[in-house]
Amino acid sequence: MIVMKFGGTSVESAAAIERVAGIVKARLAYAPVVVVSAMGKTTNKLLAIASAAIQGDRHEYIRQIYDLRDFHSRESRQVVPLAERAALDRMLDEHFQELTELVKGLAVLGELTPRSIDAISSYGERLSSRIVSLAFEHYGMKSAHIDARQFIITDARHTQAAPQYAATYARLAALAKRTAGAVPVMGGFIASTENGATTTLGRGGSDFTAAIVGAGIGADEIQIWTDVDGMLTADPTIMPGGHRVKTISFAEAAELAYFGAKVLHPATLVPAMEKNIPVLILNSRRPDTPGTRIVPESVACGNVVKSIACKRQIFVLNIHSTRMLMAHGFLRRIFEVFDRFETPVDMVATSEVSVSLTIDNTRRLEEIVSELRQFAEVDSERDQAIVCLVGDNIRYTPGVAKRVFGALNGINIRMISQGASLLNLSFVVAEKDIRRTVEALHEEFFAELDPAVFDRGVPAGPAVHA
Repeated sequence: MIVMKFGGTSVESAAAIERVAGIVKARLAYAPVVVVSAMGKTTNKLLAIASAAIQGDRHEYIRQIYDLRDFHSRESRQVVPLAERAALDRMLDEHFQELTELVKGLAVLGELTPRSIDAISSYGERLSSRIVSLAFEHYGMKSAHIDARQFIITDARHTQAAPQYAATYARLAALAKRTAGAVPVMGGFIASTENGATTTLGRGGSDFTAAIVGAGIGADEIQIWTDVDGMLTADPTIMPGGHRVKTISFAEAAELAYFGAKVLHPATLVPAMEKNIPVLILNSRRPDTPGTRIVPESVACGNVVKSIACKRQIFVLNIHSTRMLMAHGFLRRIFEVFDRFETPVDMVATSEVSVSLTIDNTRRLEEIVSELRQFAEVDSERDQAIVCLVGDNIRYTPGVAKRVFGALNGINIRMISQGASLLNLSFVVAEKDIRRTVEALHEEFFAELDPAVFDRGVPAGPAVHA
Protein backbone atom coordinates (compact mmCIF):
# COMPACT_ATOMS: atom_id res chain seq x y z
CA MET A 1 0.00 0.00 0.00
CA ILE A 2 1.04 3.61 -0.59
CA VAL A 3 -0.30 6.91 0.70
CA MET A 4 -0.64 9.74 -1.83
CA LYS A 5 -1.18 13.24 -0.49
CA PHE A 6 -2.18 16.02 -2.88
CA GLY A 7 -1.80 19.64 -1.77
CA GLY A 8 -4.10 22.59 -2.39
CA THR A 9 -2.55 23.55 -5.73
CA SER A 10 -2.85 19.93 -6.89
CA VAL A 11 -6.65 19.99 -6.43
CA GLU A 12 -7.31 23.71 -7.03
CA SER A 13 -9.49 23.27 -10.13
CA ALA A 14 -11.27 20.77 -12.36
CA ALA A 15 -8.15 20.49 -14.54
CA ALA A 16 -5.97 19.86 -11.49
CA ILE A 17 -8.32 17.16 -10.15
CA GLU A 18 -8.29 15.48 -13.57
CA ARG A 19 -4.46 15.36 -13.37
CA VAL A 20 -4.70 13.85 -9.88
CA ALA A 21 -7.09 11.16 -11.13
CA GLY A 22 -4.63 10.22 -13.86
CA ILE A 23 -1.74 10.03 -11.39
CA VAL A 24 -3.72 7.81 -8.99
CA LYS A 25 -5.11 5.60 -11.74
CA ALA A 26 -1.59 4.85 -12.96
CA ARG A 27 -0.73 3.55 -9.46
CA LEU A 28 -3.79 1.44 -8.65
CA ALA A 29 -1.60 -1.66 -8.47
CA TYR A 30 0.01 -0.22 -5.33
CA ALA A 31 -3.34 0.05 -3.47
CA PRO A 32 -3.21 3.83 -2.88
CA VAL A 33 -4.84 5.72 -0.04
CA VAL A 34 -5.41 9.32 -1.10
CA VAL A 35 -5.22 12.33 1.24
CA VAL A 36 -6.21 15.77 -0.10
CA SER A 37 -5.90 19.36 1.07
CA ALA A 38 -8.59 22.00 0.60
CA MET A 39 -8.98 23.27 -2.96
CA GLY A 40 -6.63 26.17 -3.65
CA LYS A 41 -6.91 28.95 -1.06
CA THR A 42 -10.16 27.70 0.48
CA THR A 43 -8.84 27.66 4.06
CA ASN A 44 -7.83 31.31 3.80
CA LYS A 45 -11.26 32.15 2.40
CA LEU A 46 -13.00 30.34 5.25
CA LEU A 47 -10.98 32.28 7.82
CA ALA A 48 -11.83 35.52 5.99
CA ILE A 49 -15.53 34.59 6.26
CA ALA A 50 -15.11 34.03 10.00
CA SER A 51 -13.35 37.40 10.35
CA ALA A 52 -16.16 39.22 8.54
CA ALA A 53 -18.71 37.49 10.79
CA ILE A 54 -17.15 38.52 14.09
CA GLN A 55 -16.85 42.09 12.77
CA GLY A 56 -20.60 42.04 12.18
CA ASP A 57 -20.36 42.51 8.40
CA ARG A 58 -23.29 40.29 7.39
CA HIS A 59 -23.35 41.41 3.75
CA GLU A 60 -19.65 40.55 3.35
CA TYR A 61 -19.70 37.09 4.94
CA ILE A 62 -22.85 36.09 3.04
CA ARG A 63 -21.20 37.23 -0.22
CA GLN A 64 -18.04 35.29 0.53
CA ILE A 65 -19.96 32.11 1.41
CA TYR A 66 -21.90 32.40 -1.86
CA ASP A 67 -18.66 32.90 -3.85
CA LEU A 68 -17.02 29.91 -2.16
CA ARG A 69 -20.00 27.66 -2.88
CA ASP A 70 -20.09 28.84 -6.47
CA PHE A 71 -16.38 28.04 -6.86
CA HIS A 72 -16.76 24.49 -5.52
CA SER A 73 -19.89 23.87 -7.58
CA ARG A 74 -18.38 25.23 -10.79
CA GLU A 75 -15.17 23.21 -10.60
CA SER A 76 -16.67 19.99 -9.26
CA ARG A 77 -19.45 19.77 -11.86
CA GLN A 78 -16.78 19.43 -14.54
CA VAL A 79 -15.32 16.27 -12.99
CA VAL A 80 -18.32 14.58 -11.35
CA PRO A 81 -20.34 12.14 -13.50
CA LEU A 82 -23.80 13.24 -14.59
CA ALA A 83 -25.41 10.43 -12.58
CA GLU A 84 -23.82 11.83 -9.40
CA ARG A 85 -24.70 15.51 -9.93
CA ALA A 86 -27.76 15.34 -7.69
CA ALA A 87 -25.66 13.76 -4.92
CA LEU A 88 -23.03 16.46 -5.45
CA ASP A 89 -25.60 19.25 -5.13
CA ARG A 90 -27.04 17.70 -1.97
CA MET A 91 -23.58 17.41 -0.45
CA LEU A 92 -22.75 21.04 -1.25
CA ASP A 93 -26.13 22.23 0.08
CA GLU A 94 -25.67 20.35 3.35
CA HIS A 95 -22.12 21.58 3.94
CA PHE A 96 -22.77 25.20 3.05
CA GLN A 97 -25.98 25.29 5.07
CA GLU A 98 -24.01 24.00 8.09
CA LEU A 99 -21.26 26.53 7.40
CA THR A 100 -23.76 29.40 7.14
CA GLU A 101 -25.39 28.49 10.46
CA LEU A 102 -22.00 28.25 12.14
CA VAL A 103 -20.96 31.65 10.77
CA LYS A 104 -24.24 33.24 11.90
CA GLY A 105 -23.50 31.96 15.39
CA LEU A 106 -20.06 33.58 15.28
CA ALA A 107 -21.65 36.86 14.22
CA VAL A 108 -23.93 36.76 17.27
CA LEU A 109 -21.07 35.96 19.66
CA GLY A 110 -18.63 38.38 18.04
CA GLU A 111 -15.75 36.17 19.11
CA LEU A 112 -13.56 33.61 17.32
CA THR A 113 -12.27 30.87 19.64
CA PRO A 114 -9.70 28.20 18.71
CA ARG A 115 -12.48 25.61 18.70
CA SER A 116 -14.58 27.62 16.25
CA ILE A 117 -11.52 28.26 14.06
CA ASP A 118 -11.14 24.49 13.73
CA ALA A 119 -14.84 24.02 13.01
CA ILE A 120 -14.79 26.69 10.27
CA SER A 121 -11.50 25.74 8.64
CA SER A 122 -12.40 22.02 8.51
CA TYR A 123 -14.89 22.63 5.68
CA GLY A 124 -12.18 22.97 3.04
CA GLU A 125 -10.94 19.39 3.39
CA ARG A 126 -14.41 18.02 4.05
CA LEU A 127 -15.53 19.43 0.69
CA SER A 128 -12.44 18.62 -1.36
CA SER A 129 -12.26 14.99 -0.22
CA ARG A 130 -15.89 14.36 -1.21
CA ILE A 131 -15.44 16.08 -4.57
CA VAL A 132 -12.25 14.16 -5.39
CA SER A 133 -13.89 10.89 -4.35
CA LEU A 134 -16.83 11.53 -6.70
CA ALA A 135 -14.42 12.61 -9.46
CA PHE A 136 -12.52 9.30 -9.25
CA GLU A 137 -15.73 7.51 -10.17
CA HIS A 138 -15.99 9.75 -13.24
CA TYR A 139 -12.48 8.68 -14.29
CA GLY A 140 -13.18 4.96 -13.92
CA MET A 141 -12.00 4.24 -10.39
CA LYS A 142 -14.06 2.80 -7.57
CA SER A 143 -13.70 5.19 -4.66
CA ALA A 144 -14.66 5.35 -0.99
CA HIS A 145 -14.89 8.66 0.86
CA ILE A 146 -13.47 8.50 4.39
CA ASP A 147 -14.09 11.15 7.03
CA ALA A 148 -10.63 11.67 8.54
CA ARG A 149 -12.25 12.77 11.79
CA GLN A 150 -13.33 9.18 12.39
CA PHE A 151 -9.73 7.92 12.16
CA ILE A 152 -7.32 10.66 13.28
CA ILE A 153 -7.77 11.16 17.02
CA THR A 154 -6.09 14.07 18.80
CA ASP A 155 -6.01 15.96 22.05
CA ALA A 156 -8.19 19.05 22.49
CA ARG A 157 -5.53 21.66 21.73
CA HIS A 158 -7.51 23.32 18.96
CA THR A 159 -5.72 24.74 15.87
CA GLN A 160 -2.56 22.77 16.74
CA ALA A 161 -3.82 19.42 17.97
CA ALA A 162 -1.44 16.57 18.80
CA PRO A 163 -2.34 13.08 17.52
CA GLN A 164 -3.18 10.34 19.98
CA TYR A 165 -1.19 7.70 18.13
CA ALA A 166 -2.40 4.54 19.87
CA ALA A 167 -6.08 5.36 19.31
CA THR A 168 -5.42 6.59 15.77
CA TYR A 169 -3.39 3.57 14.67
CA ALA A 170 -6.00 1.22 16.13
CA ARG A 171 -8.68 2.82 13.94
CA LEU A 172 -6.47 3.00 10.84
CA ALA A 173 -5.73 -0.72 11.10
CA ALA A 174 -9.29 -1.36 9.92
CA LEU A 175 -9.11 1.05 6.97
CA ALA A 176 -8.12 -1.51 4.32
CA LYS A 177 -10.98 -3.86 5.23
CA ARG A 178 -13.48 -1.02 5.27
CA THR A 179 -12.53 0.13 1.76
CA ALA A 180 -11.70 -3.19 0.09
CA GLY A 181 -11.58 -2.85 -3.69
CA ALA A 182 -11.94 0.95 -3.65
CA VAL A 183 -9.55 3.90 -3.41
CA PRO A 184 -10.00 5.57 0.01
CA VAL A 185 -10.07 9.38 -0.18
CA MET A 186 -9.86 11.49 2.96
CA GLY A 187 -9.21 15.11 3.84
CA GLY A 188 -5.92 15.96 5.47
CA PHE A 189 -5.45 18.53 8.25
CA ILE A 190 -8.69 17.62 10.05
CA ALA A 191 -9.17 15.27 12.99
CA SER A 192 -11.27 15.00 16.13
CA THR A 193 -11.02 14.42 19.85
CA GLU A 194 -12.21 11.19 21.46
CA ASN A 195 -15.46 13.04 22.17
CA GLY A 196 -15.96 13.92 18.52
CA ALA A 197 -15.07 17.64 18.56
CA THR A 198 -13.44 18.69 15.29
CA THR A 199 -9.74 19.61 15.57
CA THR A 200 -6.99 20.48 13.10
CA LEU A 201 -3.29 19.62 12.95
CA GLY A 202 -2.13 23.15 12.12
CA ARG A 203 -1.53 24.85 8.78
CA GLY A 204 0.07 22.46 6.31
CA GLY A 205 -1.21 19.56 8.39
CA SER A 206 -2.33 17.48 5.40
CA ASP A 207 1.29 16.28 5.03
CA PHE A 208 1.15 15.23 8.67
CA THR A 209 -2.12 13.37 8.07
CA ALA A 210 -0.52 11.45 5.20
CA ALA A 211 2.39 10.39 7.40
CA ILE A 212 0.08 9.34 10.24
CA VAL A 213 -2.05 7.29 7.84
CA GLY A 214 1.06 5.76 6.27
CA ALA A 215 2.37 4.70 9.67
CA GLY A 216 -1.04 3.45 10.79
CA ILE A 217 -1.60 1.19 7.75
CA GLY A 218 2.04 0.12 7.43
CA ALA A 219 2.44 1.71 3.99
CA ASP A 220 5.41 0.89 1.79
CA GLU A 221 5.77 4.55 0.79
CA ILE A 222 4.33 7.99 1.54
CA GLN A 223 4.09 10.32 -1.45
CA ILE A 224 3.65 14.08 -1.00
CA TRP A 225 2.44 15.55 -4.30
CA THR A 226 2.89 19.31 -4.57
CA ASP A 227 3.71 21.96 -7.20
CA VAL A 228 7.53 21.76 -7.15
CA ASP A 229 9.89 19.03 -8.39
CA GLY A 230 11.00 18.04 -4.91
CA MET A 231 13.32 19.48 -2.29
CA LEU A 232 15.62 22.06 -3.86
CA THR A 233 18.97 23.51 -2.86
CA ALA A 234 17.23 26.84 -2.15
CA ASP A 235 13.68 28.09 -1.64
CA PRO A 236 12.42 28.96 -5.16
CA THR A 237 10.35 31.86 -3.80
CA ILE A 238 13.59 33.47 -2.63
CA MET A 239 16.04 32.32 -5.28
CA PRO A 240 14.78 30.64 -8.47
CA GLY A 241 17.14 28.28 -10.26
CA GLY A 242 18.02 25.91 -7.42
CA HIS A 243 18.90 22.27 -8.00
CA ARG A 244 16.74 19.24 -7.18
CA VAL A 245 17.95 17.06 -4.33
CA LYS A 246 17.47 13.45 -5.47
CA THR A 247 17.90 11.74 -2.10
CA ILE A 248 18.17 13.03 1.44
CA SER A 249 18.04 11.55 4.93
CA PHE A 250 15.14 11.87 7.37
CA ALA A 251 17.34 13.88 9.74
CA GLU A 252 18.39 16.40 7.08
CA ALA A 253 14.86 16.76 5.69
CA ALA A 254 13.47 17.32 9.19
CA GLU A 255 15.97 20.16 9.80
CA LEU A 256 15.02 21.77 6.47
CA ALA A 257 11.30 21.46 7.17
CA TYR A 258 11.63 22.97 10.62
CA PHE A 259 13.69 25.88 9.34
CA GLY A 260 11.28 26.93 6.65
CA ALA A 261 11.39 24.53 3.67
CA LYS A 262 7.71 24.95 2.72
CA VAL A 263 7.60 21.79 0.63
CA LEU A 264 7.11 19.67 3.77
CA HIS A 265 5.28 20.16 7.08
CA PRO A 266 7.81 19.93 9.96
CA ALA A 267 5.91 17.16 11.78
CA THR A 268 5.46 14.98 8.68
CA LEU A 269 8.58 12.92 9.12
CA VAL A 270 8.01 11.86 12.73
CA PRO A 271 5.60 8.93 12.06
CA ALA A 272 7.53 7.97 8.92
CA MET A 273 10.83 7.92 10.81
CA GLU A 274 9.38 5.78 13.58
CA LYS A 275 8.14 3.21 11.04
CA ASN A 276 11.05 3.56 8.55
CA ILE A 277 8.72 4.42 5.67
CA PRO A 278 10.35 6.31 2.75
CA VAL A 279 8.78 9.67 1.86
CA LEU A 280 8.73 11.02 -1.70
CA ILE A 281 8.22 14.67 -2.68
CA LEU A 282 6.69 14.80 -6.19
CA ASN A 283 5.23 17.36 -8.61
CA SER A 284 1.62 16.77 -9.67
CA ARG A 285 2.15 19.03 -12.69
CA ARG A 286 5.23 17.05 -13.79
CA PRO A 287 4.47 13.53 -12.57
CA ASP A 288 7.33 11.96 -14.55
CA THR A 289 9.94 13.94 -12.58
CA PRO A 290 11.56 11.58 -10.02
CA GLY A 291 11.24 14.11 -7.18
CA THR A 292 13.08 13.78 -3.87
CA ARG A 293 13.31 10.54 -1.91
CA ILE A 294 13.65 10.87 1.87
CA VAL A 295 15.17 7.77 3.46
CA PRO A 296 16.14 6.64 6.98
CA GLU A 297 19.89 6.34 6.44
CA SER A 298 22.46 9.06 5.85
CA VAL A 299 23.15 9.77 2.16
CA ALA A 300 26.80 10.04 1.08
CA CYS A 301 27.44 13.32 -0.74
CA GLY A 302 30.44 15.16 -2.13
CA ASN A 303 28.92 18.53 -1.18
CA VAL A 304 29.16 19.86 2.36
CA VAL A 305 25.63 21.35 2.22
CA LYS A 306 22.48 19.66 0.88
CA SER A 307 20.15 22.67 0.96
CA ILE A 308 19.58 26.19 2.30
CA ALA A 309 16.34 26.86 4.19
CA CYS A 310 14.96 30.19 5.38
CA LYS A 311 12.47 31.15 8.06
CA ARG A 312 11.07 34.65 7.60
CA GLN A 313 9.18 37.12 9.81
CA ILE A 314 11.34 36.30 12.81
CA PHE A 315 11.49 38.36 16.00
CA VAL A 316 14.75 38.57 17.94
CA LEU A 317 14.31 39.18 21.68
CA ASN A 318 17.29 40.52 23.65
CA ILE A 319 16.99 39.87 27.39
CA HIS A 320 19.49 41.43 29.80
CA SER A 321 19.68 41.49 33.59
CA THR A 322 22.72 42.64 35.59
CA ARG A 323 20.79 41.60 38.70
CA MET A 324 21.36 37.97 37.69
CA LEU A 325 25.17 38.32 37.60
CA MET A 326 26.71 35.35 39.43
CA ALA A 327 23.20 34.07 40.23
CA HIS A 328 21.79 30.77 39.05
CA GLY A 329 18.34 30.27 37.50
CA PHE A 330 18.38 33.07 34.89
CA LEU A 331 17.80 30.77 31.92
CA ARG A 332 15.25 28.73 33.84
CA ARG A 333 13.18 31.84 34.60
CA ILE A 334 13.30 32.94 30.96
CA PHE A 335 12.22 29.63 29.49
CA GLU A 336 9.50 29.11 32.08
CA VAL A 337 7.85 32.22 30.61
CA PHE A 338 7.94 30.83 27.07
CA ASP A 339 6.65 27.48 28.32
CA ARG A 340 3.76 29.14 30.13
CA PHE A 341 2.70 30.96 26.98
CA GLU A 342 3.25 27.89 24.76
CA THR A 343 5.66 29.75 22.46
CA PRO A 344 8.55 27.78 20.94
CA VAL A 345 12.02 29.25 20.60
CA ASP A 346 14.12 28.53 17.49
CA MET A 347 17.60 29.85 18.26
CA VAL A 348 19.36 30.95 21.44
CA ALA A 349 22.64 32.79 22.13
CA THR A 350 23.69 33.37 25.75
CA SER A 351 26.18 35.06 28.03
CA GLU A 352 26.04 35.16 31.82
CA VAL A 353 23.49 37.97 32.06
CA SER A 354 22.24 38.31 28.47
CA VAL A 355 20.18 36.07 26.24
CA SER A 356 19.18 36.61 22.62
CA LEU A 357 16.59 34.31 21.13
CA THR A 358 14.27 34.07 18.15
CA ILE A 359 10.56 33.31 17.85
CA ASP A 360 8.21 33.19 14.88
CA ASN A 361 4.93 32.95 16.81
CA THR A 362 4.17 36.42 18.16
CA ARG A 363 0.60 35.77 19.27
CA ARG A 364 1.57 36.03 22.97
CA LEU A 365 4.52 38.38 22.51
CA GLU A 366 3.14 41.28 24.58
CA GLU A 367 2.38 38.98 27.51
CA ILE A 368 5.80 37.33 27.25
CA VAL A 369 7.64 40.66 27.22
CA SER A 370 5.56 41.91 30.16
CA GLU A 371 6.52 38.87 32.26
CA LEU A 372 10.21 39.03 31.27
CA ARG A 373 10.39 42.71 32.25
CA GLN A 374 9.62 41.76 35.83
CA PHE A 375 13.23 40.58 36.18
CA ALA A 376 15.10 41.79 33.04
CA GLU A 377 15.41 44.48 30.40
CA VAL A 378 13.90 43.39 27.06
CA ASP A 379 14.05 44.80 23.56
CA SER A 380 12.96 43.22 20.30
CA GLU A 381 13.96 43.38 16.65
CA ARG A 382 11.37 42.63 13.99
CA ASP A 383 11.77 41.82 10.27
CA GLN A 384 14.57 39.30 10.79
CA ALA A 385 15.12 35.93 9.09
CA ILE A 386 16.85 32.67 9.99
CA VAL A 387 19.04 31.18 7.27
CA CYS A 388 19.92 27.54 7.80
CA LEU A 389 22.50 25.46 5.91
CA VAL A 390 21.76 21.75 6.26
CA GLY A 391 23.94 18.79 5.40
CA ASP A 392 25.24 15.67 7.07
CA ASN A 393 28.81 16.62 6.11
CA ILE A 394 28.69 19.81 8.18
CA ARG A 395 29.48 17.73 11.27
CA TYR A 396 32.68 16.36 9.69
CA THR A 397 33.97 19.32 7.66
CA PRO A 398 36.15 22.02 9.27
CA GLY A 399 35.98 25.58 8.00
CA VAL A 400 32.29 25.73 7.04
CA ALA A 401 31.69 28.85 9.15
CA LYS A 402 34.73 30.52 7.56
CA ARG A 403 33.27 29.88 4.09
CA VAL A 404 29.90 31.29 5.20
CA PHE A 405 31.40 34.48 6.63
CA GLY A 406 33.60 34.90 3.57
CA ALA A 407 30.64 34.55 1.20
CA LEU A 408 28.57 37.04 3.21
CA ASN A 409 31.10 39.85 3.19
CA GLY A 410 29.15 43.06 3.85
CA ILE A 411 25.98 41.36 5.19
CA ASN A 412 25.46 41.79 8.93
CA ILE A 413 24.91 38.52 10.84
CA ARG A 414 22.82 39.14 13.96
CA MET A 415 23.10 35.71 15.66
CA ILE A 416 24.74 32.41 14.82
CA SER A 417 24.21 28.83 16.04
CA GLN A 418 26.33 25.77 15.31
CA GLY A 419 26.61 22.66 17.41
CA ALA A 420 23.09 22.41 18.81
CA SER A 421 22.45 20.24 15.77
CA LEU A 422 25.33 18.47 14.06
CA LEU A 423 23.51 18.81 10.74
CA ASN A 424 23.05 22.56 10.44
CA LEU A 425 24.63 25.94 10.72
CA SER A 426 22.04 28.67 11.34
CA PHE A 427 22.24 32.43 11.61
CA VAL A 428 20.00 35.49 11.63
CA VAL A 429 20.08 38.34 9.11
CA ALA A 430 17.73 41.21 8.37
CA GLU A 431 14.87 40.05 6.15
CA LYS A 432 15.79 42.69 3.56
CA ASP A 433 19.12 40.88 3.07
CA ILE A 434 17.69 37.40 2.68
CA ARG A 435 17.84 37.02 -1.11
CA ARG A 436 21.36 38.45 -1.33
CA THR A 437 22.39 36.07 1.48
CA VAL A 438 20.94 32.96 -0.14
CA GLU A 439 22.40 33.80 -3.56
CA ALA A 440 25.89 34.29 -2.10
CA LEU A 441 25.73 31.03 -0.12
CA HIS A 442 24.31 29.11 -3.08
CA GLU A 443 27.17 30.27 -5.28
CA GLU A 444 29.69 29.30 -2.60
CA PHE A 445 28.37 25.81 -1.78
CA PHE A 446 26.72 24.62 -5.03
CA ALA A 447 29.09 25.77 -7.77
CA GLU A 448 29.94 22.08 -8.17
CA LEU A 449 27.41 19.30 -7.57
CA ASP A 450 27.61 15.63 -6.66
CA PRO A 451 25.61 14.11 -9.56
CA ALA A 452 24.54 11.15 -7.41
CA VAL A 453 22.66 13.48 -5.05
CA PHE A 454 21.70 16.53 -7.14
CA ASP A 455 20.02 17.16 -10.48
CA ARG A 456 21.22 20.47 -11.87
CA GLY A 457 18.35 22.91 -12.37
CA VAL A 458 17.89 25.45 -15.14
CA PRO A 459 19.85 28.60 -14.25
CA ALA A 460 17.68 31.53 -13.22
CA GLY A 461 17.75 34.86 -15.03
CA PRO A 462 19.60 37.90 -13.66
CA ALA A 463 18.73 38.65 -10.06
CA VAL A 464 16.47 41.62 -9.45
CA HIS A 465 16.70 43.02 -5.94
CA ALA A 466 14.01 45.11 -4.29
